[in-house]
Order: sequence, then C-alpha cells, then structure tokens
Amino acid sequence: MTPTARFAVIACIAFLTLVDLFAAQAILPALAVAYGATPAAMGVAVNASTLGMAIAGLAVALFSRRIDRRTGIVASLALLAVPTTLLAVAPDLTTFTLLRVAQGLCMATAFSLTLAHLGETSSAPATAFAAYITGNVASNLVGRLAAASVAGSLGLPSTFLAFAGLNLMGAVLALAVIPAAMRDTAAAAPGSPWAAVAGHVRTPRLRAAFAIGFSILFGFIGTFTYVNFVLVEPPLGLDMMSVGLVYVVFLPAILTTPLAGPVIQRWGIRPSFATGMIVALAGLPLTLAPTLPPVLAGLSLVGVGTFFAQAVVTGFVGRAASVDRGAASGLYLASYFAGGLAGSAVLGRVFDAAGWPACVAGIAVALVAGLAGGMRLTLPPASSTPAGSAP
Repeated sequence: MTPTARFAVIACIAFLTLVDLFAAQAILPALAVAYGATPAAMGVAVNASTLGMAIAGLAVALFSRRIDRRTGIVASLALLAVPTTLLAVAPDLTTFTLLRVAQGLCMATAFSLTLAHLGETSSAPATAFAAYITGNVASNLVGRLAAASVAGSLGLPSTFLAFAGLNLMGAVLALAVIPAAMRDTAAAAPGSPWAAVAGHVRTPRLRAAFAIGFSILFGFIGTFTYVNFVLVEPPLGLDMMSVGLVYVVFLPAILTTPLAGPVIQRWGIRPSFATGMIVALAGLPLTLAPTLPPVLAGLSLVGVGTFFAQAVVTGFVGRAASVDRGAASGLYLASYFAGGLAGSAVLGRVFDAAGWPACVAGIAVALVAGLAGGMRLTLPPASSTPAGSAP
C-alpha cells in the first residue's frame, strides 16, 4: 500500500469511528425542542458520549494488551450501530443520555485500539497519527453537515438511522484492511496492567500530555456545543440547515492537520504544539462578533488550532510511552474525553447563567492552561520509532 493510500485508509477508519461523536451538536437546538430541555441539559446529554469514552479509555488502558487489535476494533464499530439505531426512538432525555454513553464506550474502544495499533506498527507514527486526526476532523465537518441536512429534511429519527449505517461501514472497512496477525502485545508489555498505568501516570511528560488532552477537548466542546445556540438566536438567527453549513469551518483543519507530521519533524514537538494552541486562542474573540463572517473566521481558527494541537499530542503519547502504548493511549483518551464531559457540564452552566462571552472566557482559560503544559512535551533521549506497517 502506498503512503497516500495508507493515509487515506487510516483517515477513513477514524472518520467512520468518530462520525457520531459531534454530529448531534449540529442539531442541538432541534433536540432541545424535541425533549423540552434547556441548552445546558441538552448539551450534557449530547456530550454524555464523552463519559462513555473516558470509561472505555481507562478500560483499554488496563486491558489492551489482552485484546486483539483487529477483533476489538471491528467488534466495537459493529456494536456502535446498536445504540445509534436506538437513539432514533429514545423516548426521553434520560434514555437519550444513556444511549450516548453507550455510543461513547464503543467509539473510544475502537479509537484507543486503533491508536495503539498505529503506535505499535507504523514506520512513520507522526504521519499515521496525523492521518487519524485528519479523519477525526472530517467526521466533525461531514457528520455535522449530514446531521443537519438529514434532520432538516427527514427528521431526527432518520438522522440516527443514517449514522448507524456509517458505523457498520466502519466495521467492514476495519475488517478488510487491518491485518489479522498482530504481534503479541502481552509479551511486549511485561508486568501487570495496573503497574503500566501507574508508570505512565508517574511519568511527568505523559502526565502533562494527559492534562493537555483534557484542556483541548474542554475548550473544543465548550466552543462547538454552545455556539449553536448563539447561531440560532438574534442577531445571527440561522435556521437548521444554515447551522449545518456553518461547519464548513472545519474544512481548513482538514487541510492543515495532515501537516502536523512534517511540521513536527521540522520544528519539534513543543513549537508545533504551541502554534496550534495560539491559533485556537486567536480565534476565540472573533466568535463574540454580532455578524456571521467574523464568527465563522473565529470558529475556523479554533478548529484549525485545536485539531493541529491534538495531532501533535496524540503522536507524542505514542512515542513517549516506551512500553505498553495501548495503556498510554487509553489514559490519554480517558483524560481527553473527561475534559469534554467537564467542558459540556461546566461551560453549560456558565452559558445558562452568564451567556456566551463568559463561556468564551472559560474556554480561553482552559486553552491557556493547555498551552502552558506544552512546555513539558519532551521525548526521552532513547525514544525510538517503532517499525512496521500501518493498515
């Protein structure tokens, strides 16, 4: 498989793994009306998937060495279609929330195992991780556009049924392209899984990366969850279809995220990470504007910056963990998605109580904290790149 084809395949698997995660944010106002919920309550329900993802990340951190990569990824994506289908008929907000948690469990298991597989087998891990995050960006864009389009024309139930079909496509693709024969991860990671997890948590560089992941998704979720309510209210006053089209702001991130690998090689990890976070911070003030063009520009910068920074940190974790990369990836994702859950809950209350400007201030605090933590992103002197071939 050529490098370009490998990049495309990795990105497609990421796309089909995570397309459900943020798609529902584009239809948040419609869901809030359907369930008679406040913006904060509906925001927490939609982002409850991040709770499932944090739990699954911890589980994978402990047990990944016992899980065959291909089997785990394929099974997780196939099972993901079940709660996605049931969301079409969820009778109340509690059921909707629990199904979103179930989605998160399946998505994060597939996500964590794929990252571990890439770290264990890729000859160019920075490029492989950039490909995976590029697929993540594409899932944000296409997922939101598709959700808004289908919901606007066919209704909310049809939206979730369409996404269940995409989940099954992801399972089929993973089954077709991920090699059946995996190396013995248990033999490669001696000692108990608890010892591996404890070792990663005690490592300052990894601990910093976990905290940074928390701050990135805290800010990202806060931005792209509650800005939907700003978009549909005066003075912007967009309809459902127009809100979906707003998410073309992710298109620049699809173009810039693949550059993370080459930029890291040229500039190093810390300058590359700092660049992404500064770009995201520069976009936040623009989202306070009363007209649409600067808001779109601000959202675009936030997307470009956070996804670029995420690609840098995700690749860093895979390289900084000298043993049991599955555990390290699981811990990173657990912290990352815990940040998303915290962002939706904390910033939802801020939004309800004090409005969008206060919410933006909270997002800025989280991103500045992440930027400060980036000073600790240094690889160990003996860091080496694993050999092999990615799917």
